[in-house]
Amino acid sequence: MLDNVRIVLIGTSHPGNIGSAARAMKTMGLSDLVLVSPECEVDGHAIAMSAGASDVIKDAQIVETLEDALAPCQLAIAASARCRTLNWPMLDTREMGKKVVTEGQEAKVAIVFGRERTGLTNEELQRCQFHVNIPANPDYSSLNLAMAVQTLSYEVRMAFLNQEQWPKTEQEYPLSEDLERFYKHLESTAETIGFIIKQHPGQVMNKLRRFFNRARPESQELNILRGFLSSIDKTAQGITRPEKRKKGQ
Repeated sequence: MLDNVRIVLIGTSHPGNIGSAARAMKTMGLSDLVLVSPECEVDGHAIAMSAGASDVIKDAQIVETLEDALAPCQLAIAASARCRTLNWPMLDTREMGKKVVTEGQEAKVAIVFGRERTGLTNEELQRCQFHVNIPANPDYSSLNLAMAVQTLSYEVRMAFLNQEQWPKTEQEYPLSEDLERFYKHLESTAETIGFIIKQHPGQVMNKLRRFFNRARPESQELNILRGFLSSIDKTAQGITRPEKRKKGQ
């Protein structure tokens, strides 16, 4: 099951942090590391800081976008205190570990970490179904990247060791790439019927993302929603593009 847990690091700026994060992962039995647009080389310093976890680094994938990193994942959880524009479904670390292990029994899941200095952007936060907050000392909540990876990886391992106490999930959830296609379809349909003005979209799509992430539609439910949107599209096209009159009429 632990092979299904993906650690995603975005825009990492120091090779030592990549190595230290790999070490933190391996000590907890995790091995799937994905680097999104790293701002440094994965060099000898990264290998040295991994302290024996060089296999995790050598097998790491490097991709351009978070969308690429999450494409095969059914669940994505962002490590962040909060979304800075909208309240997002939050988990504590124990809840996060249990959810990762429960859904990771059947599908790939991801925990996403942001840049050392600035963390995750609002857009990146909104691509994750849940956020997780490490309850550090509010007077000194300074956790470096490797510490954060270590803490959440530990919670996943502890949940993994206790998983026999839980029933397996029977729901089948859509992959991240399927959800993104749905959101693009939803936005396109909303623009077609005039619900969203393309030049001034406001926060409508962000709030709809939050709503559907909170609801966690299953795969069959998402297919129903896509079919519903397709029916709206066909009706709207019939209204906006009436058939040409026959010759002589």
